[in-house]
Amino acid sequence: MTQFARLLHLVDSAIPTGSFAYSYGLESSITFGLLKTPFGLRNYLYSYLQQVASMELPFINSCGKPGSSDLGPELRDIVEAYDAMLLVPTIHRASLVQGKNWLKLLESFYPAAQLRNLGGWFSDKQLPLHFTLVFALGLTRAGFSVPNLQTMFLHMALRDQLSAAIRLGFVGPMAGHQLQHDFYSIFEELLARYSAKEYLEASRSAFLLDTAQVFHEDIYSKLFQN
Repeated sequence: MTQFARLLHLVDSAIPTGSFAYSYGLESSITFGLLKTPFGLRNYLYSYLQQVASMELPFINSCGKPGSSDLGPELRDIVEAYDAMLLVPTIHRASLVQGKNWLKLLESFYPAAQLRNLGGWFSDKQLPLHFTLVFALGLTRAGFSVPNLQTMFLHMALRDQLSAAIRLGFVGPMAGHQLQHDFYSIFEELLARYSAKEYLEASRSAFLLDTAQVFHEDIYSKLFQN
């Protein structure tokens, strides 16, 4: 029960990790006319969650398995593979900012997990401290299970997209939260497909979304950072 309450705290929107400062392709999709209607938003969200599941969940699984946080050659391979697959410069930078913020947060919450050693290893090896990897490595060291982390990550991805849609005025608060409620029903499908895959099976499956993200820096942003 205590672990569940701590998990609820970590997904609170007030946690200062910086995730709400980015729209991850939503704003540019609206700007360039790829997203025009509420029905289009449903299709966009489904594609976005498929992308998250196919790309991020295999890395979370590999970082969360026993022995993965031993700071050895296998972890280095995982980090380098993830960095190579994060192709959009804006998203790459956002991941590094969030990774740094997330590690700092977890260090203060869970000192017994010795996460300072984890940050030191990344620094010593001159490896990029990406959010998804820090998320999985840090929380498994803090005692959370991989299945809970998989669901938590999908929840955060969906929540952040709908928060951005509401702030952009594309959808109202009630409609946005109804969409969030409705989309929880596809989590089981995504988890069934990707919950056992590891990082060598990760893929980027939403190419149109990748294209929209590439143009992040070419538009005027209504959000804090696009």
